[in-house]
Amino acid sequence: MPELPEVETVRRGLIPAMEGRRIVSAQVNRADLRFAFPERMAERLTGIQVERLDRRAKYLLARLGSGETLLMHLGMSGRFSIAADDMARQPGDFVYAAPANPAHDHVVLEMEGGVRVTYNDPRRFGFMALFDTAQEAHNPYLALLGPEPDSNQFSGPHLAAALKGRRSPIKTALLDQRVVAGLGNIYVCEALWRARISPRRLAHTIAGKRAEALAVAVRNVIAEAIEAGGSTLRDYAGADGALGYFQHRFDAYGREGEPCRGSSAGGVCAKPISRIVQQGRSTFFCPDCQR
Repeated sequence: MPELPEVETVRRGLIPAMEGRRIVSAQVNRADLRFAFPERMAERLTGIQVERLDRRAKYLLARLGSGETLLMHLGMSGRFSIAADDMARQPGDFVYAAPANPAHDHVVLEMEGGVRVTYNDPRRFGFMALFDTAQEAHNPYLALLGPEPDSNQFSGPHLAAALKGRRSPIKTALLDQRVVAGLGNIYVCEALWRARISPRRLAHTIAGKRAEALAVAVRNVIAEAIEAGGSTLRDYAGADGALGYFQHRFDAYGREGEPCRGSSAGGVCAKPISRIVQQGRSTFFCPDCQR
């Protein structure tokens, strides 16, 4: 499932196609995805300007001139594509590794200026919602989210306080969106490797210097992944068709049996990366560096 860097990559790719443009027409091709589409969604979007395109955790938020916000979640395989009458206006020069099947084009937005934005989702685990922007603080998808990794609210002391009393493994705790928003399996593995913290360590023991090191690792790995355009795993691709490249920098995730790149007293660790399963998800780590 796309994590924060992938969703941020999509947001940036969609900005030239959507931000500041009016939705000339909206087409909704089925009644539901993971959940039912909002009532009269096509009617409520048609003729409305997209004033700004934001992101919160793994959600895309289109701020509309009507006073509503269109919330969009990509699920496991959802992706946007952009087509324009003048193809030079399409952001990026990349194409998808595999073309999206038009049979799964569920939402089509004809934007002002001859730009078409299409949401395609073969597995239909994504969803969309419309809500009154003024009521965002009470929105069930957003109200309980923790701070963004790059925000001033996210720090070592915040992490220690959020984890206090939690007896679950730190890997599991970091996947709780109330602790920090937007993290998923990939970047939690990478951050724990950088901070030299075992994924099995109990969350409540993360405090002081250890909490600070973990907060720095989370912040840095997310920033680097955004800069690299996210990670391409299975179906994910950016809104401009560009594939993410951060997967080539993975130090832990997906590297089972490969030598650890961590440093040790004797130089490079080189011990094989291990994989365990925690709550049904693969965890990759170095048993030597992450004791």
